[in-house]
Amino acid sequence: MKSLAILGSTGSIGRQTLQVVESLPERFSIVALAAGGNLEELAGQIARHRPQLVSVSDAAKAAELRERLSHSANGAAPLPEIQHGREGLLSVATHPEAAVVVSATVGVVGLEATYAAIQAGKGVALSNKEVLVAAGELVMAAVQAKGVELLPVDSEHNAIHQCLRAGRKSEVRRLILTASGGPFRRTPMAQMAQATPEQALAHPNWRMGKRITIDSATLVNKGFEVIEARWLFGIDPKRIDVVIHPQSTIHSMVEYVDGSILAQLGPTDMRMPIRYALTYPEREGANGVELNWDALRRLDFEKVPSRKFPCLRLARRALEEGGAQTCALNAADEVAVEAFLEGRLRFPGIARVIEGVLDGMPKVALGSIGDVLAADAEARRLALREVEAQAQSAEKVSAHHSEIDRVQ
Repeated sequence: MKSLAILGSTGSIGRQTLQVVESLPERFSIVALAAGGNLEELAGQIARHRPQLVSVSDAAKAAELRERLSHSANGAAPLPEIQHGREGLLSVATHPEAAVVVSATVGVVGLEATYAAIQAGKGVALSNKEVLVAAGELVMAAVQAKGVELLPVDSEHNAIHQCLRAGRKSEVRRLILTASGGPFRRTPMAQMAQATPEQALAHPNWRMGKRITIDSATLVNKGFEVIEARWLFGIDPKRIDVVIHPQSTIHSMVEYVDGSILAQLGPTDMRMPIRYALTYPEREGANGVELNWDALRRLDFEKVPSRKFPCLRLARRALEEGGAQTCALNAADEVAVEAFLEGRLRFPGIARVIEGVLDGMPKVALGSIGDVLAADAEARRLALREVEAQAQSAEKVSAHHSEIDRVQ
C-alpha cells in the first residue's frame, strides 16, 4: 500500500488521479489533499478517501469546509485536519505518511510545495509544468541530492520516460515531442489575429483546464515541454525537436544513434500516464483505458510553422538565455493568457507580451526558490505593463478609426 498526497486534487489531473486510486484500492491510500475553492468536489473526495489532512485556498474557505463537513458527518467519521493557504499547501506536500506527492496544481503556486516535498524525501509524480519551467535546475539538483524519484505525468514526457527504458542515455540521438497543433492548426494567420477565447478553448483532442488549452493554441506549451525535457532527461535542447501530430496517438518518440525510433502510443486519456507514474517500475492493467485500433486510420506529421506559432521560438530563446528567463516566460504567459480570456488582449498579443517581458527582464541567475519567486513577481509586473500598453494602443487605433468613420 502506497500513501499519496495530492496538490490540486479538484483539478482535472487531481480528479483523474483519484479515479486511478479508486481503480487500484489495494495499491494506494490518500493521506492528504490540497485544493483551491471547489469545496463541493473536495467534500466528495474527503467522503470517499478519508484523508488525514486537507488544505484549501484561504481561511474563509477553510471555515466553510469545516462547517460543511460537520453537518454531513453527523459523528460518523472523524473530520480531517483542515489548513489553508501557503502553509496548508506545504503541510500537505510534506505530510509524514505520504510516500508520493502528486503535483497537479496549476501555476507557480505549486513550485514551493513541490520543492518542499522533494526536500522531505518524497517521490513526486509531476504534472505541474511550472515547477521545471520556472526552476528546473534547482529542482533537479534537489532530486539528485535527495535521491528521490521524480516521474512525469504529462503524456509527452511520460512517453519519453517509457521509451528511454529501451536504451542508455549515451545511445540517444534526439527526443521528439509531438504536438496536436491545437485548434488553429489549419487556421490562416490573418484569421488567428481575430481569434476569440471560445475558439482558442476548442481543443480538438484533449479536455483540459483553460490556461493549458490556450497554451496549446499558441504552442507555448510545447516550448514549456522542451524546457521540461531538458531538465528531466538531461538532454541538450538542440537535440529536442517538436513535430505536429494531429491525431495525438503517438505521445512522443526517442530516436537512438542507430536510427531506431521508439514511439509510445496510447489513447488521449491522462489516466494512463498517471497510472504509469504511480505504479512505476511495475505496470498495472489498463482498467478500460486502451487505444481504439479500429478508429486508427492514419498517423500524420508536420513541421511546426515558426511564424504562425512564435511562442515556441520564444520559449527556446528563454531556455538558451537561462537564469530567470524561463521563469519570466512562464509568468508572462500566465498574465497574458488571463488577459486574453478576459478580453483585454488579442490572441497575437500573448506572444508580444512574452517577448516584451523577455526583453525587459533582468538577466540574473537563480540560486534559491526565493530568487525564483522574486523573478516571477518581477516578470508579472512587466507583463501587466505590456498588457496595459497593448490595450492603450488598441484604444487609440479604435478611436482613430471611429474619427475617420465620423468624418466620412
